[in-house]
Amino acid sequence: MAAHVERETMKRMQWTMAAIAVCVAWCVLSMAAEPAPSSTPATVGRAYPGLASGALTHARLAELPQGVLLRSGDISVGEKDVAAAGAGTPEKVRAQLDKNGFFVLERIATSKLLAAAARQEAARANRDVSKSADGDVVKEYLSGVLDSIQISDAEVAAFYEQNKIMFGSAAPEAVKTQLAPYLREQKQQEAYRALIESLGEKTAIEVSAPWVKSQSLLTRDNPVDKARLSGKPSLVDFGSKGCVPCDMLAPILETLKKKFDGQANVLFVSVVEEEILAARYGIDSIPVQVFFDKEGKEVSRHVGFFPQQEIEKKLAEMGVK
Repeated sequence: MAAHVERETMKRMQWTMAAIAVCVAWCVLSMAAEPAPSSTPATVGRAYPGLASGALTHARLAELPQGVLLRSGDISVGEKDVAAAGAGTPEKVRAQLDKNGFFVLERIATSKLLAAAARQEAARANRDVSKSADGDVVKEYLSGVLDSIQISDAEVAAFYEQNKIMFGSAAPEAVKTQLAPYLREQKQQEAYRALIESLGEKTAIEVSAPWVKSQSLLTRDNPVDKARLSGKPSLVDFGSKGCVPCDMLAPILETLKKKFDGQANVLFVSVVEEEILAARYGIDSIPVQVFFDKEGKEVSRHVGFFPQQEIEKKLAEMGVK
């Protein structure tokens, strides 16, 4: 069974709603240092592919008042709000946050957009939530969206077959009670990410163009983005020492690194040491193998132990042989 990533830091900063403990992030594409010229209004997604993880992908780059980083209707987020988000976090995490200010802004904006959407839905349903806290209103809203999601026996069986080595001699029936809730949570997270991106797409949002430009450069200062900007395909394994399937993958990664030296980047990222980077890439379980083509675009990801033969098949599809 893939182990779950520690989320205490994320909880301390209250970036996710109590309804579902997920990292709001999605497939990160290649970074661009400068916005590309276009006749259409510049958005974060067009100018800096991959910088936004969902809600702010469609946000428009604009000149905002001093100290204001984001504006959307009655919603406003300033530099002080972003700075305050890391208060009380360990020094190691604060150092990571210093290079990921846009990530923090998006977490704050996501919470506010969710609260606004939840209250609008309550108003449409003629429910009075004027005295309810945002967290409670959002929890009810998300429950209506996510509680109906279920996992079929066929989906459980398929995951078992793909990750059979993780379960040893245990039969499918023996692990079904554990697998079904785990897979249901994964499916809920996918629906949650889709919901967040749709909120950002249909909501008029402006973000500070100069600030976003500076943040795009800081955000790329990490091993994953550097590998993706190298012009070679990349395999990134997110995991942690002590996680059984992660430890099983360690010697395989070393073999692949030597075998494909000069052809592809093969790297391991500890979700314990790189909490914010893992959150940016939407890692909520481990191990997760993410494959990027030579352009830096994510083409595939796999959750759980992945045999060397299967990894090499994926790399071959990307032209690595």
